[in-house]
Amino acid sequence: MNDLQDLYQSVILDHSRNPRNFRAIDGANAKAEGYNPLCGDQVTVYLTLEDHLITDASFQGVGCAICTASSSMMTQQVKRLSSEKALQLFELFHDLVTTAEEFDIDTLGKLAVFSGVRNYPMRVKCASLPWHTLKAALEQKEQPVTTE
Repeated sequence: MNDLQDLYQSVILDHSRNPRNFRAIDGANAKAEGYNPLCGDQVTVYLTLEDHLITDASFQGVGCAICTASSSMMTQQVKRLSSEKALQLFELFHDLVTTAEEFDIDTLGKLAVFSGVRNYPMRVKCASLPWHTLKAALEQKEQPVTTE
């Protein structure tokens, strides 16, 4: 196994077993729900926004290891980002898991471990569901996000 695959397994296991920011935010002023009907992943993303700056981010839900790890890492990455930067990071992550053969590891950081997910189309939805839910929260969409 190459180094990125080893890191992938280690990071996914760590964040799925010990998810960061797994909680509801009292007083969150942005929230969205997401659902993947194929595997049953359900996630709710909570944000506290102050002047378009994400001051706090969290999630709750049930899902596979990849969805949970992606949610955990996403909430860590978007804290202290502007809404605009978070949406740009959404685009970079989406490209990473769907099409990108090359990516900027400096910008993505540990999120780069998800690069191998694009080889497993069913898992792309697991990894990207939290990100689509984040986007819906930032855009104040009331309808639940679905991967279908």
